[in-house]
Amino acid sequence: MPASSKKKAWMSDAGPSQLRLTDALVQRATRAVDGPRYRDEWHLLDDADLDKLADQLTRNRPLPVPIFAYGSLIWNPGFAVSASRRATAIGWHRQFSIALDHFRGTAEHPGLMLALASGGKCEGLILEVAPGTEQESLRAVLKRELVAHELAANARWIEVEVDGKRSEALTFYADPIDVPLTNLTVGDQARLLARANGAAGSGSEYLLRTAQGLEAAGIHDPYIWELQDLVAAEIESWPAEQVRTSSQH
Repeated sequence: MPASSKKKAWMSDAGPSQLRLTDALVQRATRAVDGPRYRDEWHLLDDADLDKLADQLTRNRPLPVPIFAYGSLIWNPGFAVSASRRATAIGWHRQFSIALDHFRGTAEHPGLMLALASGGKCEGLILEVAPGTEQESLRAVLKRELVAHELAANARWIEVEVDGKRSEALTFYADPIDVPLTNLTVGDQARLLARANGAAGSGSEYLLRTAQGLEAAGIHDPYIWELQDLVAAEIESWPAEQVRTSSQH
C-alpha cells in the first residue's frame, strides 16, 4: 500500500463529527482584532536562547525527542514529526486556566488558553521530533510555546503511558508558573471563549480545532466535549443584531 494511503493508527473510525460547535458558529463569533500578540514587558527568545534552552531540556535524553501534545500542538504542531502515538499523561488533566489579554484575547474581551493541571489523567498524542531536524524543530516549538524569557520555565518532562508502558515526554504549561491564572467554572469558561478575539484569532476557533484534533485522534475528553457544547449554545443564543455587528468588525 502506498504510504500516502496508509491510515494512521490513532485516527478515529467514528464517522462524521458530532461536535455541536462548528466552523459556521466560529465564523459568527470571530472578528478581526488589532490587539497585541505579546505583552510589552516580555523579552522575546532569540535563536541562541532557544538553542540553549533546547540543550538544557534534552541533554542526556534519548532520541527521538517525544513531545506530549494536548491542545494546539495536536492540530498544528509546527515542527517536523516522524511519528504520532496515542498517550496518557499520568497525574494531569486539561484546563482552560491561562488568562489572555493578548494573542487570542484583549483586555476588553479576554481569552483563555489550555494548560495541564495536577490530578487525574489526560489523553493526547506523543509527537516524535523527526531525527535530523532537532535544532530546527526544537527552535520552532520552543519559540511558539515559550515565546519569551519570562515564560521559559514552562517546559517540563512528565510521566506518560504509551501502549501500556511508562516513559517521559516533554510538554508545556503543566502547572504553569509566572503567567496569570484563573479558576473559572466551565460555564464561565464557555462565555469567555465564545467572545474572546485577539490578533491571533478567536477563542472559539482554538477550542474547535482542539476538539476536532482530539476527535480525529479517537480521543474523547468529557471536559472538552462539554465546553464545546456550551460555547456553541452561547453563540447560538446571540441575537441576530449582535452577530451582524460582530461580523462587521
